[in-house]
Amino acid sequence: MFRSSPAGGEGGAKRARIGRLALIFALLFPSFAAIADEVTGSTGRNIGPVTKQPIPRFVSLKPSDTPMREGPSKDHRIRWIFKREGLPVEVIAEHEQWRRVRDSESTEGWVYFGRLSNRRTVIVLAGKDRPERDLFARESETSTVVARLQPGVIANVEACSADWCEVTVEGFKGFLKKNAVWGVYPEERVK
Repeated sequence: MFRSSPAGGEGGAKRARIGRLALIFALLFPSFAAIADEVTGSTGRNIGPVTKQPIPRFVSLKPSDTPMREGPSKDHRIRWIFKREGLPVEVIAEHEQWRRVRDSESTEGWVYFGRLSNRRTVIVLAGKDRPERDLFARESETSTVVARLQPGVIANVEACSADWCEVTVEGFKGFLKKNAVWGVYPEERVK
């Protein structure tokens, strides 16, 4: 929806083969396991080995036309090209100057760190009864509705409390329920 696929994309079979090979190498060569920990962020510390920032964490895309690659270098094939600036993505691993990210549709790949911003954004999710979501004037569903946001709208996060996020979007400012968006964790507070 917010990305395009280059010609000749392959499915999950290749990822599964690569994962199995990585496991075999880790078992046969313990030094490979240390490299795998750096790439996957699986050291159990939940801190990125490169940035020393939490993993996972949400960031956003700086420019449009951001390529997502199969591996952490420009030698790897492009899987997707993100087409929307500000799109939230979740950093799930780090390797040198590359970040493994997951988008709101659970697609994973590697993006060069210079194409990511620490600016927090969220993407509006479709509602159950009706697709659009209400943007409220205050942290209350009984407050005035400032705007109705369509699924896929990207909003800038100003702050988040336990259940609500204060956002700005195209000249509107208000509050969205956390469960109406993707780009913040349920327990996360943003200041």
